[in-house]
Amino acid sequence: MLDAIRWDTDLIRRYDLAGPRYTSYPTALQFDDHVGTFDLFHALRDSRKAQRPLSLYVHVPFCANICYYCACNKVITKDRGRALPYLQRLEQEIQLIACHLDPAQKVEQLHFGGGTPTFLSHDELRQLMARLRKSFNLLEDDSGDYGIEIDPREADWSTMGLLRELGFNRVSIGLQDLDPGVQRAVNRLQSLEQTRAVIDAARTLQFRSINIDLIYGLPRQTPDNFARTVDEVIALQPDRLSVFNYAHLPERFMPQRRINSDELPTPAQKLEMLQGTIQQLTAAGYRYIGMDHFALPDDELAIAQEESTLQRNFQGYTTHGHCDLIGLGVSAISQIGDLYCQNSSDLTQYQNALASSQPATHRGLLCNADDRLRRAVIQQLTCHFSLEFARIEHAFNIDFQGYFAELWPQLQSMAADGLIELDNEKISVLPAGRLLVRSVCMVFDAYLGEQNRQRFSRVI
Repeated sequence: MLDAIRWDTDLIRRYDLAGPRYTSYPTALQFDDHVGTFDLFHALRDSRKAQRPLSLYVHVPFCANICYYCACNKVITKDRGRALPYLQRLEQEIQLIACHLDPAQKVEQLHFGGGTPTFLSHDELRQLMARLRKSFNLLEDDSGDYGIEIDPREADWSTMGLLRELGFNRVSIGLQDLDPGVQRAVNRLQSLEQTRAVIDAARTLQFRSINIDLIYGLPRQTPDNFARTVDEVIALQPDRLSVFNYAHLPERFMPQRRINSDELPTPAQKLEMLQGTIQQLTAAGYRYIGMDHFALPDDELAIAQEESTLQRNFQGYTTHGHCDLIGLGVSAISQIGDLYCQNSSDLTQYQNALASSQPATHRGLLCNADDRLRRAVIQQLTCHFSLEFARIEHAFNIDFQGYFAELWPQLQSMAADGLIELDNEKISVLPAGRLLVRSVCMVFDAYLGEQNRQRFSRVI
């Protein structure tokens, strides 16, 4: 079975390294300022010529309250008026990008992230969606995957009704942990009742999919109290779950400096939490998709994995990896053909660029032939836990073992350890290695030096 996982503590301790989540290859760490407006417009022209379908990501950076664990690009403010100038520039960006695309290119996927997208007022959400519909070919028959991130403290029944009316049919709900002591330690007080109310509204309003985010490794968490949170979440019956490892990097993310490091669980406790969570979710019928993600067997991600059509991009696991991803808003990342580009992460710089009628493109990368090859290898491993050499050889006109001859000893060592099965035709990630698939992918990462490695979270 694709979802089979075997827990091997010794293997985990050996291969639990720091490394990327591979929502892209090369990763965003490789982006530089050599990519600019010309590259973006050239990539958009190619997308228009090829008539590729689109996936839109819209970043809303505002939050009313700070969560100490958060590593997202955000603006903390109680002043709802701060959204207005941002939305004005965002609408300019939408128009600026859309005019380089063909109105016939369908938007198969749309996602609002943040920040807290529902920080915006109902009128602001209506106006933003109206601008997107005027500029892009959004589907009107509810067949697209149109999702939005929800903070239950910032949404009620009327908000959920508005979102459904505007065309959203998927919600991702930030929960993290239900224990009051843990919530106080990370400054996110959120009751089970608030969360259940949003989920009840989503089901009543016929949203197609509900995802819940959890984090293990937060201050004051224990295996016992986190197990209680997981039990409560299972009772809510979300279609998908994301169970993230908290990476404590206070030198990089200032809000994390408010967390008392003495209250963080030990590495052994974190392993116990993860092992217990996997057992609980598996017993409840959830399948392990990979990279922190679980889904019910009838969910689209589980079906796509079964049918070998699952893909991965900046939005995580997806069934829309064939689309060109257009990122809109501060810090948003686009992937258009072989171009990755990212908007400025500084709100003022973002707004000033668009005030001058220029895209806010700040940095990026244009993939070369080696990048494309390694990207395909990593995608196969992360999505399907297997890699047939013949498919790669046919697609890229190479001899796989010859091209990756220097890596072969590392792969043989992983095979000897029981992480993978390796022969002359394929790599198969074994049940004991599936939690560690990032470590297998790192072997194929041409950019991952020791200095870069320390900028990422650990695998587990």
